[in-house]
Amino acid sequence: MSEEFLKINDLVVEYSSGGQIVQAVNGVNLTVQKGKTLGLVGETGAGKTTIAKSILRILPTPPAKIKQGEIFLDGQDLLKLPEKEMMKVRGNRIAMIFQDPMTALNPTMTVGDQISEVVLQHNDYTKQQAQERTIEMLELVGIASVRYMDYPHQFSGGMKQRVVIAMALACNPELILADEPTTALDVTIQAQVLDMMRELREKFNTSMILITHDLGVVAETCDDVAVIYAGEIVEYGTREHIFRNPQHPYTLGLFGSLPKLDDDSKRLSPIHGLPPDPTNLPEGCKFGPRCPECKGECGKDPAMVEIEPGHFVRCCKFTAGQNAQSAQKPENSQKAKTKNERGGV
Repeated sequence: MSEEFLKINDLVVEYSSGGQIVQAVNGVNLTVQKGKTLGLVGETGAGKTTIAKSILRILPTPPAKIKQGEIFLDGQDLLKLPEKEMMKVRGNRIAMIFQDPMTALNPTMTVGDQISEVVLQHNDYTKQQAQERTIEMLELVGIASVRYMDYPHQFSGGMKQRVVIAMALACNPELILADEPTTALDVTIQAQVLDMMRELREKFNTSMILITHDLGVVAETCDDVAVIYAGEIVEYGTREHIFRNPQHPYTLGLFGSLPKLDDDSKRLSPIHGLPPDPTNLPEGCKFGPRCPECKGECGKDPAMVEIEPGHFVRCCKFTAGQNAQSAQKPENSQKAKTKNERGGV
């Protein structure tokens, strides 16, 4: 399906800290289609989790503030909803799988009661029905029903993460925000959880935003990919675009940092330097100070350029090429147009 289920327009989020302004998200535009999965990829501090929390409107305010932007869910602007209406959306239509299960679970409640609370909040269930649904979800993520009355501290880190996943999936949400959901899991359980989430998406036509550092998970799970750096999307396209034809120097750096079985190189090619200070972002291209291809035109802030249908890149080398093309002499442009009309290349 090509229906635009979630659409984010020009989202800007800032944090105030010690009298300084942290520019966390800087004009992000995203679209998630119904039943599709979008992967958000980038280094720690790029703004991926802030985007997800903005969708749910659970940013800590203060210090966070959504300066501008629109977030449409099925045509409805979530940023304009009253808090009472937004409460009906959280956990029901949109659910989030948090990265750290230690802070996502209440240490004073049993895991069964915490999942049942979500089920009762959004469904017309009796307590018995909610308990049955909770047990079903626990078993779905590989936790025995006898552990219904156990507390979070009685579970390992990986088991806590499974509880958080069960809680998020309990109401069959239309959109799942998965913030590195498999980080705390071993490889075998990670594969099972990803399979389970994929089956849920196919069964209920669920959309998902997957935040991860693991490009292998992206390749296996996502339909579209957005590469984020310093609060901006630097490359956006389908999975095939990003993996078969990566163009932004940052995207190429991410792939260069991965070991390859068919490569005899003794060392990897890491991205040199560190991400910029979000309180003092560089002028022009944010990746410029670390970019091996940086040139004079990189002092300008590049725009997103569509280099092929559905594949967008924010890089000065494409912007400069576009400007050069637009600066062609009129007669040359007319000749090129005539040649194209005749089928010339």
